Amino acid sequence: MDWNWRSIPAEYVIANVRVCRGGKLAKRRGFLHVKKGKVETVGVGEPTAEGFPTLDAGGWVCAPGLVDLHAHFREPGQEEKETIATGSRAAAAGGFTAVVTMPNTQPAIDNAGLVRYVIDRGLEAGLCRVFPTGAISTGRTGETLCEYGEMVAAGAVGFTDDGSPVAHGGLMRNALEYASMLGVPIVSHAEDRTLAGAGVMHEGYWATRLGLEGIPRAAEDACTYRDIELARATGAHLHVAHVSTRGSVELIRRAKAEGVRVTAEATPHHLTLDHSLCRSWSTMFKMNPPLREPDDVAAVAQALAEGVIDCVSTDHAPHTATEKELQFDQAPFGVVGLETALAVGITHLVREGRLDLGVLVQRMSERPAEIFHLPCGRLEEGNDADFMLFDPDEIWSVDPAALQSKSKNTAFAGQTLTGRVKATFLRGRLTWRDADGSLEK
Repeated sequence: MDWNWRSIPAEYVIANVRVCRGGKLAKRRGFLHVKKGKVETVGVGEPTAEGFPTLDAGGWVCAPGLVDLHAHFREPGQEEKETIATGSRAAAAGGFTAVVTMPNTQPAIDNAGLVRYVIDRGLEAGLCRVFPTGAISTGRTGETLCEYGEMVAAGAVGFTDDGSPVAHGGLMRNALEYASMLGVPIVSHAEDRTLAGAGVMHEGYWATRLGLEGIPRAAEDACTYRDIELARATGAHLHVAHVSTRGSVELIRRAKAEGVRVTAEATPHHLTLDHSLCRSWSTMFKMNPPLREPDDVAAVAQALAEGVIDCVSTDHAPHTATEKELQFDQAPFGVVGLETALAVGITHLVREGRLDLGVLVQRMSERPAEIFHLPCGRLEEGNDADFMLFDPDEIWSVDPAALQSKSKNTAFAGQTLTGRVKATFLRGRLTWRDADGSLEK
């Protein structure tokens, strides 16, 4: 790629690409014509536009910018872990042009002013679209509903107490009813804390072998069941976050078949890793929900392929090195994921024959944008030119030190992956270039 990002003009053509959209990867090479930040033409064969600068992409895949429905940018309050600017940089490096942020900051995003703060910081960073969710309850304490109307008017795209499950069923029902009137989803962190207790990993063979307290599948399944039934009773849209068990998969499958308005996401780590990795005592494999058994991993991956699980979301959860260097039972839950998500999917799902590349991209761009009604995720004429170029065959090794995220706590450190993002564009403007790490603010 031979353009310097400062010289990209208002109108240009990217030629010699394989366009990936609508769940399909084009067999023939084509081109993308961008004009004033919009997609002018997506074509097959040689470019028809003349007189504009042309970039030969050398057969890379051109796809919609990825959309992540679940990321933690930690600002305000925990800027030592991540800021909206550094999180946006990590997103751009991973091919993401839109990220939905979680409200479990300090203070929690539980009012219109803080919703606006997140949006403004995202606009200042200018590297991806940042869509905040608001807290379900004030301070995420599970006691009192927030002012949903004001928060939606300020730009909130949904509500969740992510990181803290809503224990009170009545409050959760009220949240679903109010959110439904405003046309936004409630995101469920499905966990029954009375069952999870002080667990730090999946309850099973390896927890017993290591002498660590386990988190049973029932902690997730019981809460998933309750929230689905509340969605059924209210007719509201429930989105189940980070699905990790085969039991939750079956509950979601049945609910969809019965017409309940439920959607769901799974993370790259729950789609590819299992609890046996915890035998290394590495806290990079400590997350909530925990890594489960191989049967759960297979069930979640199959559900993604079938569309029972709608999309891939990273649950990007940055923590400082000092925190993650604590003993396993004392370290915080969570790993970063924005910069490895696409490659993990290509390596472990596409190349293993469990998912077509076009479907993976669709589950990471178009479908998540549809779920949250976001104005992005589609590579179509007239839309904003939010797109990425990636090489589906490039092999690389994950070096935590090279990550753009402020935190380096990745579960894929040292792993050899296939598929690499080469460039990311937001409204036609280059925000990431793999060749030299160039970023435009």
